[in-house]
Amino acid sequence: MILRSMRMLGEKARGATLDSNEQVECLAELNTMMESWSNERLMCYAITEDTAALTASTESYTIGNGAVINTTRPTKLVEPCFVRDASGYDTPLKIVNLETYGRIVAKTAGFTVPTAIYYDGEYSATSTATLTVYPSPSAGLTLHINSLKQMQNFANLSTTVLFPPGYQLAIESNFALHLAAGFTDPPAIVVKIARDSKAAIKSLNLPETVMRLDSPTTPYNRISILTGP
Repeated sequence: MILRSMRMLGEKARGATLDSNEQVECLAELNTMMESWSNERLMCYAITEDTAALTASTESYTIGNGAVINTTRPTKLVEPCFVRDASGYDTPLKIVNLETYGRIVAKTAGFTVPTAIYYDGEYSATSTATLTVYPSPSAGLTLHINSLKQMQNFANLSTTVLFPPGYQLAIESNFALHLAAGFTDPPAIVVKIARDSKAAIKSLNLPETVMRLDSPTTPYNRISILTGP
């Protein structure tokens, strides 16, 4: 992919190779671009569900590689998140921010089924974050969370690319623009390919809009957003 990106700029001929300095620098630059894409909601192609057994009377859990909840550190929690009891019944969790969580007076009160979850996206030396549920959980509960995860990074030049169709072209063309910054003006056709390929991905990943009418705005319950009154 790196060589194809450089060929788009006219920097490499077909069959060329990367010298040792180019290998180190280009790999680092490619991973920098992929990290930035992880912060673009519409570039994230999947919502991942993770589960973890909750410990009675324990509200906070680290999450990340090697953490209590051992998974890739989430970029952002998304609905639905819920708690499942031993009988298989689910209780939805409301995702709250720091301000809302801070206003809870007795954070350790309850010892029952949590109804809210707060995600502290801190980035520690071990690349872990923290999840906190409220109220304090009782025994026999399982946490189910859905989240957006960081996109794939490349450990070395032979790492297998694991992306849905269309991503490789977007990566190669946009990385060509990334490499060109400050050195040369990229060809107009490369700019167009980069823009169009990324836009196609975002249009596919755009969440479906579900319409609804809240009850206070409708005098009769018989109104349907699909068929009318």
